[in-house]
Amino acid sequence: MNRELLMLVDAISREKNVERDVVFGAVELALASATKKVYLEGTDIRVSVDRDSGVYETFRRWLVVPDEAGLQNPEGEELLSDAREELADIEEGDFIEKPIESLPIGRIGAQAAKQVILQKIRDAEREMLLNDFLSRGEKIFVGTVKRMDKGDIIVESGRIEGRLRRSDMIPKENLRSGDRVRAMIMEVDSTLRGAPIILSRTAPEFMMELFRQEVPEIEQGLLEIKTCARDAGSRAKIAVLSHDKRVDPIGTCVGVRGTRVNGVTNELAGERVDIVLWSEDPAQFVIGALAPANVQSIVVDEEKHAMDVVVDEENLAISIGRGGQNVRLASELTGWKINIMTADESALKQASETDSARQLFMAKLDVDEEIADILIAEGFNSLEEVAYVPLQEMLEIESFDEDTITELRNRAKDALLTMEIAREESVEGVSQNLRDLDGLTPELITQLTEAGVHTRDDLADLATDELTEITGQTPEDATALIMTARAHWFSDESAPQEQ
Repeated sequence: MNRELLMLVDAISREKNVERDVVFGAVELALASATKKVYLEGTDIRVSVDRDSGVYETFRRWLVVPDEAGLQNPEGEELLSDAREELADIEEGDFIEKPIESLPIGRIGAQAAKQVILQKIRDAEREMLLNDFLSRGEKIFVGTVKRMDKGDIIVESGRIEGRLRRSDMIPKENLRSGDRVRAMIMEVDSTLRGAPIILSRTAPEFMMELFRQEVPEIEQGLLEIKTCARDAGSRAKIAVLSHDKRVDPIGTCVGVRGTRVNGVTNELAGERVDIVLWSEDPAQFVIGALAPANVQSIVVDEEKHAMDVVVDEENLAISIGRGGQNVRLASELTGWKINIMTADESALKQASETDSARQLFMAKLDVDEEIADILIAEGFNSLEEVAYVPLQEMLEIESFDEDTITELRNRAKDALLTMEIAREESVEGVSQNLRDLDGLTPELITQLTEAGVHTRDDLADLATDELTEITGQTPEDATALIMTARAHWFSDESAPQEQ
């Protein structure tokens, strides 16, 4: 029987073109699976087959667990203290093994053993094919539509399958069985059955890779695609940079009579592409990203990472785009929050901000309107700037002497200290579980407290528009904060007690 086992292993190994050890592993798994049926549920069995003689041994084993954890599976676990009575040097996570009588192969259900072995072989074959595919380093998966699976599309390339999820398909694109498909390889999960490669046709990386294939200068390092933003199937923007002054980045990507950009557009169901010149200057980059709109002026707010972009009435609709598409893509491309406004709207906003700063300085620094306006004209908009901007910079203000500047700085520091003390006092009634919530800054806590929000549940009960009105956050940030506050509602553990 042992000789027959060795012959069977050799035959399967040659037929399936897999290593003998893989087949032996499948045999051991089949024997262990069959042996477990003789014992109580939860029993752990290991079988070891000698690769030369075919003789096999069977062991029952127990996992060593810490005493404080207790036995969750008495048939397959042993407490550490008990295990050390047998083996003094055993550690948590080790196994205690004891030999038991081996189950004769003849008593194993032939069909069950065969299924286990063949499944193990199929898994090994699948892994070999996947590793061979991945070793080629390809970023784009090229194949044909094999079938639909719960709304997803299974794409086949040779004997490898990829999964194109519905959310990663280009909207309104109708793919049918047998159609040729190209998609970006986003993830490889070998634990997934059938199609371990996750694909996407909507990812910005897919468009960038398509341009790399269409534009040789990118592969040569003469050009570089810095970023990409897409509204899949409709419109996209890419930012390009030339590393060679002789190479025009935009013209090179467009190609003669648009051949190169059209190649990408045709692959992506007619998705229009705006090619933008990347710039280290954020304002210049945003101006290019908003094309074809013409920009009059830009005000940059480094602290909020936002820009107020002023355009005339004729360019207002163009800069925003249909449904806000143009400004949204420009914002994603540049990484800056972009606020589009007319010259009149900009003037009103600046007047409002100037008035707010004026009232702040007059109230907190106890100065008249003239001094407040001088500070504003010199670029000061907050008490922190007055208090902590280097003294030498403030001494350059011609309207103030050194004594005046020193007095203003001291008053600003005293005002900030008073405000901080008041802020700490105002949050004394805030529950500890709200203070500890991820994403909450002292400023946000103060704003919430003033609005009557004192506990995590108070915050969790808010709607997104209510929170944005209180804090001035974006809807996305407000939603994320509310969901964080609600997380304990969905936890299996009991909610923390309000303090």
